[in-house]
Amino acid sequence: MTEYLVYDVFTDHAFGGNPLAVIPDATGLAEDRLLKIAREFNFSETTFVLPPKDPSHDARVRIFTPTRELAFAGHPTIGTALALHGLGRAGAEMVLELGVGPIPVRIEGGVAEFATRVPLATADAAGLPALAACLGLPETAIRTDRHAPIEASLGAEFTLIELTDTDALDAATPAIDAFRVAIPDAERLAILAYVRDGARIEARMFAPLGGILEDPATGSAIAALASWLGKLEGESREFEVSQGVKMGRPSQISASVTVENGVPVEVRIAGRATKVMEGRLTL
Repeated sequence: MTEYLVYDVFTDHAFGGNPLAVIPDATGLAEDRLLKIAREFNFSETTFVLPPKDPSHDARVRIFTPTRELAFAGHPTIGTALALHGLGRAGAEMVLELGVGPIPVRIEGGVAEFATRVPLATADAAGLPALAACLGLPETAIRTDRHAPIEASLGAEFTLIELTDTDALDAATPAIDAFRVAIPDAERLAILAYVRDGARIEARMFAPLGGILEDPATGSAIAALASWLGKLEGESREFEVSQGVKMGRPSQISASVTVENGVPVEVRIAGRATKVMEGRLTL
């Protein structure tokens, strides 16, 4: 039998943050079982820990949503690092091998922080009418004076949309039919809607056709947002992000971006996690 752990990530208490299932030793699981197991947990992500390809690293981590494998995701990286540290399988500094390459993680005072130097990739987003329809909002709720909606990625693609105020953010309701027509590959459309007041950001993330109607904490989306804002403003910045409040699963994510010569070169994401369950797969 294979053991599993469940952590609530980006929170310091149970039933907040984003649930994550961690399989700390997935060596005995068949390849065709991984996605099925992730679908059985039905969390936004499940991680499967395997021996590293490079013996100088600590572990290889594969990340699955209920519908597909991801090369990179934030809350699985934080939660898995804290789980391995708690099991005594990694020290306070570790390197995890993800689909985007090795990711260093540092743990101090119960907070895990990872750093990524994956270059920011951007592309034009869908049109304003289509995106407003996806959020169930009028076009006037989308703020465009600082930036138009943009697709951004550090290994996972998100459409970043700044809204006018918290009332608009609270009112956002994903419209599945609108998602289906927004872009040709609509299953991969994930929207991070946010409101910003200086270093404070409130955010919500929707990817209903990817099996996530709303996500309570999305570190990879916040990483992409921090990198994009660093590029947009041409300077290093730090942010404190709240997410999941509307869902009743409040999450706190710390993010920072280092900018050199106008280019974002590194993003750091940090947060806590709390173990809430453990057990065994009877497969």
